[in-house]
Amino acid sequence: MIFFAEGGAERSLSGREMCEGLYAALDAIGKRKKVLVMPPDHTRLHSRAGELTRFAWQYYGGRLAGILPALGTHAPMSGQELTAMFGDIPRGLFRTHDWRRDVVTLGVVPAEFVRGQSEGAVDFGWPAEVNRLLAEGGYDLILSIGQVVPHEVAGMANYNKNIFVGAGGAEGIGKSHFLGAAYGMERIMGRADNPVRRVLNYASDHFGRGLPIVYVLTVVGRERDGTLAVRGLFIGDDIECFNRASSLSLQVNFEMLDRPIRTAVVYLDPLEYKSTWLGNKAIYRMRMAIADGGEIIVLGPGVKQFGEDAQIDRLIRAYGYAGTQRVLELVKTRADLAANLGAAAHLIHGSSEGRFSVTYCPGGLSREEVESVHFKYADIEPMMRRYDPAKLRDGYNVLDDGEEVLYVSNPALGLWAHRERFAGV
Repeated sequence: MIFFAEGGAERSLSGREMCEGLYAALDAIGKRKKVLVMPPDHTRLHSRAGELTRFAWQYYGGRLAGILPALGTHAPMSGQELTAMFGDIPRGLFRTHDWRRDVVTLGVVPAEFVRGQSEGAVDFGWPAEVNRLLAEGGYDLILSIGQVVPHEVAGMANYNKNIFVGAGGAEGIGKSHFLGAAYGMERIMGRADNPVRRVLNYASDHFGRGLPIVYVLTVVGRERDGTLAVRGLFIGDDIECFNRASSLSLQVNFEMLDRPIRTAVVYLDPLEYKSTWLGNKAIYRMRMAIADGGEIIVLGPGVKQFGEDAQIDRLIRAYGYAGTQRVLELVKTRADLAANLGAAAHLIHGSSEGRFSVTYCPGGLSREEVESVHFKYADIEPMMRRYDPAKLRDGYNVLDDGEEVLYVSNPALGLWAHRERFAGV
């Protein structure tokens, strides 16, 4: 059921309009006694979920009993990050999702179904795991807040991905990511209907009906001057809400280019991107736009590590971004990688497959470290002077010496592809 829906490719919803839309939806839902809010973490700062969480807190007051950021495998939010995203909401309301220990399994999607959806790329059952607060916390409303945008694993981010991945467990997260990577992320990105989403939908339909979830989904795009605008707000308790948000997101977040590009320069805001685990959005969101033999230059002044935690960081350092076939072979022979399919999927996501090159310019990793994982390296300071984020504008830029680059100020906000490559996958 849809409780509120408003949006359009040229629409720009103000904070007041979002508040009024959310409150109208909450009025329609009816009185609730114990509410859990599930926003994304600071890596989705531009989703406006922090603002919507504040509105929900103001609406429910003491009935809002908890806020569980959907961390997935990301590091817990710091106090500074919580304040930047959520303002003065009391810290005592926030819960930290422990994706390795604090989950329960609602059911298992049969291996036969997963195998069929993947066209034989994988052969395993998929556990529908969620943070135990969702199943055992006694909440009569779970508000899942987030942004719909093209995504490398689920095709389009959010909806039940926020539940089963954002608040999921190690096995479910790992297998969902590996399913998408083995099937082929270029066949998934920008598509709301795909094998990963069908597995998530199976879990929702068969195991998640007892959870009182309402989805609050934003679509965020850019104005002509580069500022961000909320193009849509969709609130509902079923897939129709997600489908409507996805349709709008494709209009505003998917940039279809008429020709492949030779050089892309992608900037990673140091407040959001501290690892290649997150920063490699610069690679997979751009890969369908890059010409054969082209280059992606990643400006990462805040990047100081590979993984978001020590175990994944170690696996990335051990095996590197070695390409799909090599990673699939390693999964068969290396027990540590086979036991962490999410890391294996990430190694595939971050690989150029030898088709183009990736030059990383990190603020906190050495040349030796970067080159050991199969990227090229360049010093951040001279590269920031040449490709100055303060001077470049999103889209095509021509430098003083005639070099043309496609500049992207935040890869999390969209998906880029040239027509021939997107049509061919």
